[in-house]
Amino acid sequence: MKTYRSIKRIVNGMHAIDGAGVHLVRLVGHNDVRDFDPFLLFDAFDATDPATYMKGFPWHPHRGIETVTYLIEGEIEHGDNLGNRDVIAAGDCQWMTGGSGIIHQEMPRKAKRLLGGQLWINLPAKHKMTAPQYKPIVKAQIPVIEEEKATVRVLTGQYKATPGATQGDFVKATYLDITVKPDTEWEMDTDPAHTLFIYVLDGKAVFGHDYPRGISARNVALFAEGDALKVRTAEHTVRFLLISGKPLREPVAWGGPIVMNTREELEQAFDELDKGTFIRKT
Repeated sequence: MKTYRSIKRIVNGMHAIDGAGVHLVRLVGHNDVRDFDPFLLFDAFDATDPATYMKGFPWHPHRGIETVTYLIEGEIEHGDNLGNRDVIAAGDCQWMTGGSGIIHQEMPRKAKRLLGGQLWINLPAKHKMTAPQYKPIVKAQIPVIEEEKATVRVLTGQYKATPGATQGDFVKATYLDITVKPDTEWEMDTDPAHTLFIYVLDGKAVFGHDYPRGISARNVALFAEGDALKVRTAEHTVRFLLISGKPLREPVAWGGPIVMNTREELEQAFDELDKGTFIRKT
């Protein structure tokens, strides 16, 4: 008999301004490390006024984490010290491993709408100082599973027998973009030991069985353990992002764009930034 996941916590998110002046909704952050482990941060952006995002995220460092940017509408230019130059277009995903240290920038282009989100995944202690890398995932590489009740885009991990565009080298995260049709009940099996949360992009649905009012757009729901997730829709479709992964259960020392395991490691990283030795030679 299946154990369906119940809702552990609902996050409405807070308006935030990051980078050089990008307006976004912060749904997962510093105060959520224990509950959302191995995920550190999830920012959602949905803007139609270019003035709220065009200043972007100029050159800045990362160490000890991976960033996954998924763009549904709009375009973002990427550049980094490894020499990568790319444009994340609608439907594309960017997976970047900060590892021992990377310096990059993300600059949105003017568009009718900028819609998407950025996820930070914590790197295990033994891989904190791995070589940095950049992995672009274009829309055509993302499998799309059309079912009777739902459409599932498999960015990372696996959905049923279909592997995603990437599996992740260090944390085997699952990242799905799911649309469930109106007036239906849909479910999927989940690893009971994995942290799992959803972010509703559009519409409203009942997730689990213990919150009959349903979860609406721009909200996150974090789930308790269970081996299946059930979704029920009414007269409208619901589109949501589902993210899950095995917790690391390691200490976290977090300072801005750098996340290590100890305060000493964090201080060393900022000291290296000051001295110009942050980027390691490979």
